[in-house]
Amino acid sequence: MKTLTFKKDGEWTLGVKTEGGILDVKEAVRLRMADTEGIPVTVDELILQGEKGKEALQRLADTELASREGVFYPEDSLTLGPCVVSPQKIICVGLNYKKHAEESNMALPETPILFSKFSNALAGHLQEVKIPERSLQVDYEVELGLVIGKTASKVEVDEARNYVYGYCTANDLSARDLQFKTGQWLLGKTCDGFSPAGPYLVSSDEIEDPNQLGLKTVLNGTVRQDSNTADMVFSCEEIISYVSQHMTLCPGDLILTGTPEGVIMGEPEGERFWLKDGDEVTVEVEGLGKLTTIMRK
Repeated sequence: MKTLTFKKDGEWTLGVKTEGGILDVKEAVRLRMADTEGIPVTVDELILQGEKGKEALQRLADTELASREGVFYPEDSLTLGPCVVSPQKIICVGLNYKKHAEESNMALPETPILFSKFSNALAGHLQEVKIPERSLQVDYEVELGLVIGKTASKVEVDEARNYVYGYCTANDLSARDLQFKTGQWLLGKTCDGFSPAGPYLVSSDEIEDPNQLGLKTVLNGTVRQDSNTADMVFSCEEIISYVSQHMTLCPGDLILTGTPEGVIMGEPEGERFWLKDGDEVTVEVEGLGKLTTIMRK
C-alpha cells in the first residue's frame, strides 16, 4: 500500500494512492461510506495498526460508493506533506556507502555512524526549502528511509525486518560548512526543511529486498547520483539491530540509511557548485517514488 499526507483545513491528512486518485481517508470516514470501525485516519494510527490498518484502508478504498461521492482527488491537485509527520526520532547513518566513503576520503566505518535530525527538518514533495543564511555549501543526499512499525529493543539482525512498517524516498540535505564546523554534524543536518521524505510511505510487503534498490538524484535535469543500496556498508537489518541495542525504536521513527557517491562534496574543491536559489533536486528510490525539492535563498 502507498499512502501520503496532504494539506487540508490547515492539517496533514492521510491519503491512499489508488488507480482512481488519492483517497481522502478522513472525509470518506466522515461520510460513513463503509464500516468505519478500526479505520486509521492518520498516518500514525496506520503505522500502529499495521496489517489491520492496511486491510481496513483497502476495504475503504475498494468501496464503490466512495468513488461516486468525490473523495478521490488528482494527486497533482494536492499540497503534499512528508510521508510521516510526527516521528519520535529521525536517525541518520553516515558514510554507509562504500563509494561515498571513498569519494569523501574517509575510511569505511567499523560500526554505523549515527546522527539525528529533528521534526522541523521534515518536508514534502515539491516543497520549497530555504538555504540557511549562514551557509554557502548546501548539498543533496538521496537516501532510503525506513519507518519503524512496532517497538523495537535489542532486536536480532535476522528479526529486524519484522519491525519495519514501510519505506520511503528521502533527501538528507546537508549544509557542509555548518556540518563540519565542529566534530558534531547536527548543525548542518537539521536546518528547517532539510529532511524531505516521501511522497509515499510504501508498506514493507511491496518491497522484496530493501538492500537491492536503485537510487538516483537528478539536479536540474542532470543525473548526479546513480547507485544501489547493495553498496551499503551496513544493511537495513544491521542498522535496525544496531540502533535497537542502544535505544528503543518506536512506531513511526524514521531511519535514513545513508547516501551513495555523487554528492557535491565528493567533487574536487574547485568544481563544487553548491545548491543555489531555484535549483530543483529530485531524488528517487526504486519502487518508492520521486521526491522533488526546490531550493530558495
